[in-house]
Amino acid sequence: MAVVKYTRVDGRKSSYNYCSTIAVVVFVALCLVGVWMMTSSSDSSSQNIDVPQEKQNSDGKQDAIKESNENTTKPSEDNSGDLPGDATKEDSNVNGTQAEGQSEEKQKEKLSETVVESKSEDSSKPEGENVEKKTEDPESKKENEDDKKKGDNKEGSGKSKSESDDNKKSEESPIEAKDEKKEESQIEEKVEQNQEKESDDGMKESPQEVYPSAAQSDLLSETTTENGTFSTQAAESKNEKESQKSKQHEELAWKLCNTTAGPDYIPCLDNWDAIHHLRTTKHYEHRERHCPVEPPACLVPLPEGYKRPVEWPKSREKIWYYNVPHTKLAEVKGHQNWVKVSGEYLTFPGGGTQFKHGALHYIEFIETMLPDIAWGKQSRVVLDVGCGVASFGGFLFEKDVLTMSFAPKDEHEAQVQFALERGIPAISAVMGTQRLPFPGIVFDVVHCARCRVPWHIEGGKLLLELNRVLRPGGYFVWSATPVYQKLDEDVEIWNAMSKLTKQICWKLIKKEKDILNKVGIAIYQKPSTNECYEQRSQSEPPLCQQTDDRNAAWLVPLQSCMHKIPEGESERGTQWPEQWPERAQKVPYWLTSSQIGVYGKPAPEDFTADYQHWKRVVSQSYLNGMGISWSNVRNVMDMRSVYGGFAAALREMKIWVMNVVPIDAADTLPIIYERGLFGMYHDWCQSFSTYPRSYDLLHADHLFSKIKTKCDMPAFIAEVDRLLRPEGKIIVRDNLNIINELEATFKSMHWEIRMTYSKDKEGLLCAQKTIWRPTEVETLEYSLM
Repeated sequence: MAVVKYTRVDGRKSSYNYCSTIAVVVFVALCLVGVWMMTSSSDSSSQNIDVPQEKQNSDGKQDAIKESNENTTKPSEDNSGDLPGDATKEDSNVNGTQAEGQSEEKQKEKLSETVVESKSEDSSKPEGENVEKKTEDPESKKENEDDKKKGDNKEGSGKSKSESDDNKKSEESPIEAKDEKKEESQIEEKVEQNQEKESDDGMKESPQEVYPSAAQSDLLSETTTENGTFSTQAAESKNEKESQKSKQHEELAWKLCNTTAGPDYIPCLDNWDAIHHLRTTKHYEHRERHCPVEPPACLVPLPEGYKRPVEWPKSREKIWYYNVPHTKLAEVKGHQNWVKVSGEYLTFPGGGTQFKHGALHYIEFIETMLPDIAWGKQSRVVLDVGCGVASFGGFLFEKDVLTMSFAPKDEHEAQVQFALERGIPAISAVMGTQRLPFPGIVFDVVHCARCRVPWHIEGGKLLLELNRVLRPGGYFVWSATPVYQKLDEDVEIWNAMSKLTKQICWKLIKKEKDILNKVGIAIYQKPSTNECYEQRSQSEPPLCQQTDDRNAAWLVPLQSCMHKIPEGESERGTQWPEQWPERAQKVPYWLTSSQIGVYGKPAPEDFTADYQHWKRVVSQSYLNGMGISWSNVRNVMDMRSVYGGFAAALREMKIWVMNVVPIDAADTLPIIYERGLFGMYHDWCQSFSTYPRSYDLLHADHLFSKIKTKCDMPAFIAEVDRLLRPEGKIIVRDNLNIINELEATFKSMHWEIRMTYSKDKEGLLCAQKTIWRPTEVETLEYSLM
């Protein structure tokens, strides 16, 4: 722009030098003409520069709209992106570049003014000031345009300001603009070309990938900027409404839950009003989920004397007694080396009835019996039924095996709570009248060590549920007393099981006795084809109807039927997954390009993009930029998992991740299992089937915004508090309104806000739960025995 001014001034200079050769008599008159021409030059110069600048703003807005439209086509997972931690750095770099450019332009403009003054001493000072004032407008507009490229959504204000300035200038000097139309069009064309080049460069610099890559080690708080010096009425009103909402959440009066279960309260398992109204408990209905109509919004109390949990792997051997102050299991099962009281600790010397001398020996004995089971390579994901204190799963970590352990909340007091406190994955569930919350054909191995489940009764309905979740070619490991004892009842059960397993085409491939532990182990294998099913003389139990979806698992009643083995080459279940750890990052063979993924890309590309995204987020932000001490993190939950990318990115750490796929989200849980991870379905309008204080870290990616539209938000936040241990942390990625609301809500619970970050209406929040509990009490009548 300064070059244009110099050209015009030099033109006037040539005219002035030519006129200086005229006679002295007319010198004064020519000076006056020169003054008039200089004045016109300044006005026209400013006008000529402002006209293309309007186009520049217009082009900038078109670019911003284009970029905005591209972003809106991406799903919420993509919009959140990496929330680049160095975005603040990038912004400051851009501003720094702008400042240098503006400083250079101002220097050129000042030089232009100096030339004008040196050529005519009659030029008035106010005119010089006018030139300076007008040359600031394009710079201000350029700042606005760059702000828009950074995500500022307040374009209307800048636009009307630009239009009003141009209209005003057009009214002031229409004659000059008309006379110099040709030169103006040349200048305009040049500026437009420069602007197009700058716009192209800007688009190259802005992230166009679904998952932008950026370092995240210096995450800082960032607020939305306004246009110029003045804010808009829309922004002011929006901020005030958000402020009022925040004040409302700050005024939330949290109360302490008063229930029979006290510090161990699980809302959907301790609904005694519903349990007392059950018609029968024959099939363990009283151990199943019975959620209250209105979920509780109170906070669960802490056990007296609660301490920070013992870190893994020491926690596998001992835990603080006061964190789980229950001694009944030690009294009943102490002689079987389940658990013992030792001073301030509860210790786990053996871990189970069937492996009194250590679970590790038991695990290795199984592999000695059947080398093909290949722990940690061929067999990666295991289901442990009736897990007790989950020592089997706890020691399978030594073999790089992930075990989903479950047991009911029954007279074996707090067994699942012991497991979680030890840092071993487990949930409270029962083999009752409903399907387990897992998809079909996903577990490599199913294990039952004296799990007290009557597999043989009622047509083998419970064993058929294991058949549903067991992968074709997978193994069932059974070490109950009927395998090796000769009591009449044991012999009767063994004979019934032998008949049933033949009917469902399970092949008994090994049966041996562990001399050290004095227990017998039987290993069955599920068929890989339908050949055995087709050759059965009697169709008992029958095959399920083709309309029966083996993946449908949420509150679905059990059926006494078998699903056919998948046969198509592209069907899930026809091939065994890759060996671990290759399967963690390999696209499942049954995901094809004809399938559309969650993010709108072909499924294989979607899978890969998700994994690359979470690897960047975890490595560049979560591990280094969040202030999390990962040595204190063991139990992790991804509350809204898609492909399991977050868990896969953490797989080399000494932690485990429970991947939860909400029931109203895309059913991607089979993909998660295929890559050697695990998880379950859940409805977040209800409480999770676990004890309080189960997790060290919760991760919620765009979950709260979805919960807010359909569930009781205070009750959900109370559930988050119930799941999380004191000093545990939550990482929330969501829209900015949700982040602001949660920040205020967490503060009302006396949580520490460790970090907040926002960009382009997306935000990230890291908060830490404290040991604070409210003093006011709320009695939940339905949870009293």
